[in-house]
Amino acid sequence: MPLRPAVLLDRDGVINQDSADFVRTPDALIPLPGSLDAIRRLKEAGWLVAVCTNQSGVGRGLYSLNDLQAIHCRLRQLLAEHNTSVDGIYACPHHPDDGCDCRKPKPGLLLQAARELPIDLAASFMVGDAGRDLEAGIRAGCSPVLVLTGKGRQTRQEPVAASIPSYDCLADFVDSLLKRRL
Repeated sequence: MPLRPAVLLDRDGVINQDSADFVRTPDALIPLPGSLDAIRRLKEAGWLVAVCTNQSGVGRGLYSLNDLQAIHCRLRQLLAEHNTSVDGIYACPHHPDDGCDCRKPKPGLLLQAARELPIDLAASFMVGDAGRDLEAGIRAGCSPVLVLTGKGRQTRQEPVAASIPSYDCLADFVDSLLKRRL
């Protein structure tokens, strides 16, 4: 199967509102304005789209793997209501101290998505609002993109973000990407 370019997305702060208390239930998953439509436009333009998200709330005992599955079921439902979908959702449920290979800034989630979908990482983008998202993209060989939603405005001040393109939101990045690719 030939490799294809993809847009890999962090979840909280990129697709939906972030929460200092974690998104623990399906009802707490509140899409950011324009994010679901942006995903639809990417899919219509032929991009693979996958979500790569740290979900340490599971490892911290704040919610279960079943709760996380229900939250992602809700995300898929919301996307379906916008006549779209994602090609995969990859989540690291581990506690930050567990030392796993999948927790961003390590590239494990992105590499897993690349193997399973299959993705041409060199032609792909990792869109995030935190330094760990950008670092994971760089380590996986993607082009990192910062959005200023979620933690993005604070992240823009970090050294890792100095030379990385930034956009106000996911929809603005998608507008730019699709204009370049037409």
